[in-house]
Amino acid sequence: MSANKIDGIQLIVGLGNPGPDYSGTRHNAGVWFIETLCQQYRLSFHTETKFNARLSQWSFGGKEYKLLIPNTYMNHSGQAVGGFAKYYQIPVNTILIAHDELDLAPGIYRFKTGGGHAGHNGLRDIIHHLKSRDFHRLRIGIGHPGHKDEVSDYVLSKPPRLEEQKIRKTIQETIRALPEFIKQVEQTILTTYRN
Repeated sequence: MSANKIDGIQLIVGLGNPGPDYSGTRHNAGVWFIETLCQQYRLSFHTETKFNARLSQWSFGGKEYKLLIPNTYMNHSGQAVGGFAKYYQIPVNTILIAHDELDLAPGIYRFKTGGGHAGHNGLRDIIHHLKSRDFHRLRIGIGHPGHKDEVSDYVLSKPPRLEEQKIRKTIQETIRALPEFIKQVEQTILTTYRN
């Protein structure tokens, strides 16, 4: 097995909807994460029509990480992620998906490996296209409106200023925590490979 197969995270994806009408909405928390990472490290995006996505590359700790924001709507996120992963032969267990999370309050985040989609249509489509649930997730809390019938309007609306500030602060925290999570993934993959 070549070194790049056991390097850990190779692709980091931020989920959301494209266009200015959605840029400030809760559902775009994953996009906010990637955009903030790029701003912090002064990275630029380019649009790749073949994958219908915006792409960048992050160099950190002597390694390169591909960054991707699908230009599709949330429900079709898997088209960009699946096509990109297949083209570059990126293993599912080296992909990290950043997304909004209803089950966590604003100001809270969690890294997670594997699991279902819990009703999140972006994750549902990614699972469908990757034919696997074994990718990593960065769950960025946006809170819950209180009733399932209100979820659609809630995620597609902009949070109040104080809520947004909490989410933005959380994203800064996730960026600081990201190297340690990447290190943990590397150790897990290396341990699995050696055994």
